[in-house]
Amino acid sequence: MKKISKILLLGVVLLASAGAFSIANVYANEEGNTSDVTETSGTSISLTPVSKILQISSNTVYDSSFVVKNNGESSINVEVYAAPYSYVYSEEDDTYKLGFNNENSYTQISRWITFLDTSGKYVEKTTFAVEPHNSLEVNYRIATPNNIPNGGQYAVIFAHALSNATPTNGIRTEASPGMVVYGRSTDGESIISAQISDLEIGQGTLNEGQQSETSKAAKNNFYALAKIKNTGNIDFNAKATLKVEPIIGGSSYETPSNMGRLSVIPETELTVSDEWTETPDFGIYKITWTVTVGDTTEEIEKIIFLFPPVAIIITIILLTIVIIWTIMRVRKRKERRSRLAV
Repeated sequence: MKKISKILLLGVVLLASAGAFSIANVYANEEGNTSDVTETSGTSISLTPVSKILQISSNTVYDSSFVVKNNGESSINVEVYAAPYSYVYSEEDDTYKLGFNNENSYTQISRWITFLDTSGKYVEKTTFAVEPHNSLEVNYRIATPNNIPNGGQYAVIFAHALSNATPTNGIRTEASPGMVVYGRSTDGESIISAQISDLEIGQGTLNEGQQSETSKAAKNNFYALAKIKNTGNIDFNAKATLKVEPIIGGSSYETPSNMGRLSVIPETELTVSDEWTETPDFGIYKITWTVTVGDTTEEIEKIIFLFPPVAIIITIILLTIVIIWTIMRVRKRKERRSRLAV
């Protein structure tokens, strides 16, 4: 009997340890984006619109404008210019990172953009003064050459603000909101092609630093990940939906319609993700993760059990008591039978 009790006690310890480990797993994900409002100490500037989509063809001129607003309390000089919009693969963490210095066949449009300066000429780069709480309309032109590549062209127009004030710490702070230009060639063939891979559903937290102390301790959040690679020559929008349906429990979740969308440009592989940060402590849930690009859809499902550590420990103790009680009853019956047989 003592030997059996020791085995059962060891089982309780191992089960409790396994339960604690499954709850403590943490997952993180980082994502970058371009904002239409940039703030630094003493400087606040916004740019509208945040993106421009246009159909382009060879040997054509396109004129448009954007608005820069000085939301700060002091006058600023704003330098406007265009840069390549692309992603560069990083072997260090196996991800694609946004960059503005990498030129390729899909960023040639950054060379075709000029800006109307104060003298009435179109130049590659120019500077304007913007007074506090005032807005400035900036005119720009895209002049395509005789031959342009098939597919998409991508650039970002920056409004680079420099404060006139001299900082007390000796470091000048700068703000640079940007507008992404999506040019889609109508001259040649546009190919939309995507690879969807590494779909994953898990339990943990994607953005640990943004969670409350309570959720950091529980780490019961449901999350989903997937990689989307653009193997064509034009950008596309991917749609991802995380759906949580209770089997036992009352709460549910589905990615809002205004979220879960990701724009992927050619020669880029990005990660799309979602996370339910308000998961309860108890329940059994069916999780569905669906990723769609055009007519291509990939989907996975998973059943996840949610039990708080206290419930796990109580359940293990109750099971142990039941097992010990059953063993004792069986032994007593055997002893009675043995005495009756004698």
